[in-house]
Amino acid sequence: MIQITNIPYQALKISQTASYSKTVNELDIQLFSVISGDYNKVHLDAEYAKATLFKERIAHGMFSGAMISAAIACKLPGPGTIYISQQMRFKKPVKIGDTLTVRLKILEKLPKFRVRIATCVFNQSDELVVDGEAEILAPRKQQVVTLNELPSISIG
Repeated sequence: MIQITNIPYQALKISQTASYSKTVNELDIQLFSVISGDYNKVHLDAEYAKATLFKERIAHGMFSGAMISAAIACKLPGPGTIYISQQMRFKKPVKIGDTLTVRLKILEKLPKFRVRIATCVFNQSDELVVDGEAEILAPRKQQVVTLNELPSISIG
């Protein structure tokens, strides 16, 4: 089991950073389609995708959004954080096999435990694929949370 510790509002510093990385694989695309209900062929059908401006299958845009959510929930500020809003601008497509890195940076501490965070996602070539900003409600107290192991999932 893994333990993660949050960073409460009082301990957050302007310009503080954190990152989270993951390589996008076939199972991720299939599971995200099932969970989201987004069966757009550009994500699932290679022949269809060849005729699009992308020329190949791409990941769902909101897959990157889910990675931002994971980074905020598990890294900065971490457990106990509540999302208020998220703005995203998709700059480049994400392809299967890309390794994405979410980079978070504290921009501003606001009243009532609110915090503005830059939320950028880069691919393995350090190209910006998603540019964004979130507003969150930071935890008030430090917490150490033990994460349960998730079951293995397969599609068949």
